[in-house]
Amino acid sequence: MKTAQGLKMMAAKLLIPPATGARAVAGTMPALHGLTDHVVAEPRVSRTRIREHTVPERHAGNSANAPSGRVLLGGAVVDLLGFPEAIGLISARATSRELPPLAIASANLDHINHFGVGSRWASVLGNGRSWVDGSPVVDWLTLLDGAPLVSEAQRLTGRSWPRLAGSDLIGPLLDAATDLQLRVGFLGGAESAHESLKSRFSRERPGLVVAGFWSPGRDELTDPAASTCLAAAIAAAKVDILVVGLGKPRQELWIAEYGALTEARVLLAFGAVVDFLAGRIQRAPEWVSSHGLEWAWRLALEPRRLARRYLLDGPAAYASLRSKSSGLEEVPGDASSGPGDGPAPATPAPPPAGNRTFAIAGQAADVAVLVVTYNNADDVGPLIESLRSEAAEQWLRVIVADNGSSDGTLDALSRYDDVISFATGGNLGYSGGINAAQQFCGDVQYLLVANPDLVIERGSVAAMIRRQRLSGAGIVVPALLDEDGSTYPSLRREPTLPRAWADAALGCRLPGRPAWLSEIDYDQVSYEHAHPVEWATGAALLIDAGLATELGPWDERFFLYLEETDFFRRAREAGTDAWFEPAAKMRHRRGGSGSSAALTALMAVNRTRYAEKHHPPATAAAFRGAAVLSEALRAYQRDHRPALRALLNKRSWEQLPHAVPAPQANHDDGGRLRDFPAGSIIIPAHNEAAVIARTLTSLKPLAATGAVEIFVVCNGCTDNTAEIAGRFSGVQVVEVDEPSKTIAMDTGDALATAWPRLYLDADVEINPVAIEQLFRRLGQGDLLAARPASQYDTGGATGLVQAFYRARGRMASTRSGLWGAGAFALTREARARFGKFPPVQADDVFVDRHFGANEKEVITCRPIKVHTPKDARALVTVLRRNYRSNVHLLNFQPAEGGGGTSQSLRELLGSVRGPLTAFDAAVYAGFAVAARLRKGPATATTWERDESSRR
Repeated sequence: MKTAQGLKMMAAKLLIPPATGARAVAGTMPALHGLTDHVVAEPRVSRTRIREHTVPERHAGNSANAPSGRVLLGGAVVDLLGFPEAIGLISARATSRELPPLAIASANLDHINHFGVGSRWASVLGNGRSWVDGSPVVDWLTLLDGAPLVSEAQRLTGRSWPRLAGSDLIGPLLDAATDLQLRVGFLGGAESAHESLKSRFSRERPGLVVAGFWSPGRDELTDPAASTCLAAAIAAAKVDILVVGLGKPRQELWIAEYGALTEARVLLAFGAVVDFLAGRIQRAPEWVSSHGLEWAWRLALEPRRLARRYLLDGPAAYASLRSKSSGLEEVPGDASSGPGDGPAPATPAPPPAGNRTFAIAGQAADVAVLVVTYNNADDVGPLIESLRSEAAEQWLRVIVADNGSSDGTLDALSRYDDVISFATGGNLGYSGGINAAQQFCGDVQYLLVANPDLVIERGSVAAMIRRQRLSGAGIVVPALLDEDGSTYPSLRREPTLPRAWADAALGCRLPGRPAWLSEIDYDQVSYEHAHPVEWATGAALLIDAGLATELGPWDERFFLYLEETDFFRRAREAGTDAWFEPAAKMRHRRGGSGSSAALTALMAVNRTRYAEKHHPPATAAAFRGAAVLSEALRAYQRDHRPALRALLNKRSWEQLPHAVPAPQANHDDGGRLRDFPAGSIIIPAHNEAAVIARTLTSLKPLAATGAVEIFVVCNGCTDNTAEIAGRFSGVQVVEVDEPSKTIAMDTGDALATAWPRLYLDADVEINPVAIEQLFRRLGQGDLLAARPASQYDTGGATGLVQAFYRARGRMASTRSGLWGAGAFALTREARARFGKFPPVQADDVFVDRHFGANEKEVITCRPIKVHTPKDARALVTVLRRNYRSNVHLLNFQPAEGGGGTSQSLRELLGSVRGPLTAFDAAVYAGFAVAARLRKGPATATTWERDESSRR
């Protein structure tokens, strides 16, 4: 017989080995943070006893030793404990009211299949803890189970560890519950099993206090409202230990979401333990378990239910165990910190009760809702009304960018005084519309990108915000429902070659095929629980505002389709996750974009564009081949024939739907664009015959109407650059003999009459809408210099080049300086700060150094394309030119203050958030070092340029 104080001391001894002390244990077992300070609350009874438990032979191992930390097995975090330590720890937590609930999971191959690296639920258990608003909700303790995992843990630690199967732990834990007078509840299992268990307990455990049995159906477990009611019923029964036998992964997923609501102190995710206790499933003999063959025993007993687990999923999980396991000293997201550490961003006061108004420009808001419309007059009303219900829980700012609707969409929106709506000046596409709407966001915490044909169910925005705070994700997506209320399969996987070819051959047939053979996730279970996703259809996305700023504009080359795929990929490369939140539900008519043969062709082509942007040429060609196969197999359908022709003829891509900046209706009687701000564009060009037409084509709406002055200054050209430029109406072509860019810019200045002036490289494509926004911003009088937002076009580049520009894009200076985009604009006052351009190649750096941070700005607008080198040799050539140019610039303009290499290094290190970003940073550093190994003077007439992007 032991007293309560004796129990407390015993638990403390089990948790804190004398040789290491409390500090060491807290460091090695972050999921159990706090146990060393509050091991166990005083028991409810004054005198308790702990039975002398016999440790089964299979657990002999090093059960006398204290906990030794954690390991990663197949990417899943597993805690290492002996048998007595596990019993003592769980019993102690069951009596504690000062710590979060403790959830126990068993790690076997099936656990790795569901929660290991690369699995659907990999991050659901939070690497040891679940969080809400920065506060812990559930602690997770994952114990070794399964012979292969035990062997791997022994290999990693050099020590033997026992198997801690739930079926072995449950008996001693029920004994402890009896001794401590704890209330035990059972969730899961058939009602008939519960009846058997009641009878057996009455005979064999008369002192056990059973608080209740619950046998919910699958529909109840997957319905948030029903599960919340179920958790409330368990809480009302005052359960201390809840045995959850729902099977993997449903039991862990349910605990992660609703476990805290049950108010149980310990939740045991023990699978079929109810059936074991009721005697409905026979335990494997000792010799079977000791030889690691318990799986074969269970398979023989239940072949239909367990065949997939052991014969199909098991080998893949074992391969992951052998290849993706390691020791673990520190677990990301441990109990010492959580998402959102540090000062919380300022938030406006909550809306008054029953609020149905939106925050207008200048007012504080939590969420900026960005909507892009195109002939959606009938859709915007239901969307806005559903958003008004959401405004009762958080301040929303609703911004609608209209892409040239002709059905009265803007008139329909004009009825709402608190909705910011405006015309974009043409049909800019989905990405272009989002980029235009972002200019009106203001200071918010989140951006909600929403299709106009959505109806948002009550509480969905709040549910997405909660999920973001719980997971720390950069993007959260809701469940999309069709008009009949059925769930639309909106979750997607990253395009890979096996998926592309399988989808091309099978389409929607065989939806149950393995995940590596399907881009669409058809599995209904995926839509029942929150979990990380690679990407999802872009009908509704909640985006962290900081991430949106970091990623910059959406890529407008896609116009429609695949733009969200690209955005999600860039978010992953930035080191953040995207999560699916099933409690957020939105009805989607899925008709907002319409359907036509041209759009079918655009979707097929954009798949190729996406592959060309993110993969080497050979891989991109294989993706294009899959797209050709897909359209060829469906060529019997009329709408697919144009898609096949487009894929086979790349020159026809320009005829597909694309951004239309300004319709003819915006022209006055003289053909000039109405209200377009005055200004001049100066384009220095030296032997740019390969690219000048591309640049001038993007300026055609301005050149043909004379909205601005456009000068192409051909300097020292020996090709037909001037002849090509002269074919464009409204473009003034000037030729000078000396091949100097800066002389060309000075020549253009001498000819131009209007301000501000945009100095544009001859290989840069810029949209007239971006020029209008740039000139209007400079016309406000508070800035002297600016450049448009830009994005790197790495299509066709090698993987190393893409990695370099991913790293460069994450560095803050690339998003704040006038340099690096091939375009900058100056006001008359700004140009007066220096005389002629000096004979340097780094003209943009020279100009940038003349203005303070409050005098210059990167304008949020439709981004210009910066064509990058395609291979490593070309990239080193460009970097060497830049380096030598900056050295040469010091002869004319010494650098002030710090910065330079040290600043770049700090920014580069600050951009590292995970393995991928670290790889990118290492590639960036490698290229930078390679470029600096070649030194020498450079003059303005030495043209070391990249030819690979001009082909």
